[in-house]
Amino acid sequence: MRQKLIGAGFSLLGATGLHRLAAPGLRGLGAILMFHHVRPPGAQPFGPNGLLEITPAFLEAVVIRLRKLGYEIVTLDQAVTRLRTPMARGTPFAVLTFDDGYRDNVEYALPLLEKHAAPFTIYIATGFADRSAHLWWTELEEAVRRAPAIEVVVGTETLKLPASTLRQKQAAFEAIYSHLRKGSEEQLHAVLSELCAATGIDRPALVRERCLDWDEILRLSGHPLATIGAHTLTHPRLAKLDDASMMAEIGESRTELETRLGRKVHHLAYPVGDPTSAGAREFAAALSLGFTTAVTTRPGLIFGDPAEHLTALPRLSVNGNWQD
Repeated sequence: MRQKLIGAGFSLLGATGLHRLAAPGLRGLGAILMFHHVRPPGAQPFGPNGLLEITPAFLEAVVIRLRKLGYEIVTLDQAVTRLRTPMARGTPFAVLTFDDGYRDNVEYALPLLEKHAAPFTIYIATGFADRSAHLWWTELEEAVRRAPAIEVVVGTETLKLPASTLRQKQAAFEAIYSHLRKGSEEQLHAVLSELCAATGIDRPALVRERCLDWDEILRLSGHPLATIGAHTLTHPRLAKLDDASMMAEIGESRTELETRLGRKVHHLAYPVGDPTSAGAREFAAALSLGFTTAVTTRPGLIFGDPAEHLTALPRLSVNGNWQD
């Protein structure tokens, strides 16, 4: 229902042209765009994580459209200079950011970004690079895809869910996902460990297949269009952690990146990044640890005096559910 409502809203804006009338007053100083996977469309009809992927053709359309709308695509460092120096702001800017460190970002996105000379930032979760962390949302999708029915204990509740049809699988995924998001990180990974064992999923193999390794990241870090940012050690919802664990996830991930790549890392993306996953405590931590910027997933463009909240920047998700 939520997707249908959003889709209807987009259709209404497109049909009436209201977005064109509103744009001059609402586009602000600039926008930071968020991407995840960029790859050709899959053949699987069941894809509950589809919002996290767009096609290469749509990425190229986005880049072309941004420039037609008058946005200058800049690096994060260039954006910071504009935000800190009102006289340097000029035309509105756009920053392209990619979360997690997926291999398809290099295979499919990079050639298009090179073609259009578009700089970008890719945020690396170091646990994905060394294969010690888990893509739990992908694991959940794979487990539901394989199972005709699911029985799993989440906290004090036992979920018994049919999953033989596409509609049942979608409902099962959403039910488990909702329960997991309410609980702790420990509970989330315990449940996924159980589901993966029951459905024969090799958890490290999913990461190896999808995520860049250290050699690939090192090569990418030398690309003139690329900026490497931190995305924590294990991609947790930081707000669920105690102070020490939260600080370690942020600080040690940057240390690992700087050691491996031989260069400074100035930018951070909070995993998940919504208000239940990163808030004032995390914003202050990023600032105290010396990050120049840190980005959330809270939707919005940049207005006002953003120099005062550079570790709590909003982003616009380029969502795979609406590619037109």
